[in-house]
Amino acid sequence: MQLTPDNKLKKLIIVGDRVLIKLKKADERTSSGLYLPPGVQEKEKVQQGYIIKTGPGYPIPMPTEDREPWMDIEEKIRYIPLQAKEGDLAIFLLNGAYEVIYEGDKYFIVPQHSILMLEREEEL
Repeated sequence: MQLTPDNKLKKLIIVGDRVLIKLKKADERTSSGLYLPPGVQEKEKVQQGYIIKTGPGYPIPMPTEDREPWMDIEEKIRYIPLQAKEGDLAIFLLNGAYEVIYEGDKYFIVPQHSILMLEREEEL
């Protein structure tokens, strides 16, 4: 499922270092052959799914040495971007994930540190 202009997910904004994941069918293999056996999914609390949306990343502070109290400077927040990209297949820990239901579909909001591995179709 990709994000399109007329998609209902367009209204969602993912915050910080989190990603929105939709679970993949348990018995489905990827084109490269990646497959999580059911035993691993049950015992280890590991799941796999496709990243639908990502947050902006980790905020980094603005440098303070160029600022003077009399200056009227608009703060622009800068971010360190996430490794995860929309469309990636993610293997993630359920311990750090939050399950949400949005317009009848189940998703997981997962912090990047709970993602164990990514599979990307295109070349890096």
